[in-house]
Amino acid sequence: MSQRKQAREARAARTRAKLRRSNREARPRLSVFRSSKYIYAQIIDDAEGRTLYAASSLGAARTASAARTASASRTTGISGSEGVAPTAGETGAPAASSPAGREAARKVGEALARRAVEGGVRRVVFDRSGYAFHGRVLSLAEGARAGGLEF
Repeated sequence: MSQRKQAREARAARTRAKLRRSNREARPRLSVFRSSKYIYAQIIDDAEGRTLYAASSLGAARTASAARTASASRTTGISGSEGVAPTAGETGAPAASSPAGREAARKVGEALARRAVEGGVRRVVFDRSGYAFHGRVLSLAEGARAGGLEF
């Protein structure tokens, strides 16, 4: 494991420990994972150790990719994804550092908040998982707040 990943995991463990100590109301935890291409968020009930709600930018990318593949097969007569090579910018996922990546993170936050509010969860604690509160993580948090979550 790289030193960079070890350092992030150590920061994440330290942050999670502080959240658990200070979370006297036993609010669910909104946890974020950021890959180089996608962003994932889930609301976790630590008392029961289970995920209550989850959302990611991967789902939107899969849907967009499937739609492109289906339309390409209708027009070319090719079934499945054979012969359909995505061109630059057509992989379904925006570049992580681009404004589109931050917009995707915001939409993930809004979708997660919408599901949680419908299920009766309004107050959470935000677990940034050792990532800086900047860029996509910040956009996800803003989207979650806009969707009705409080933290």
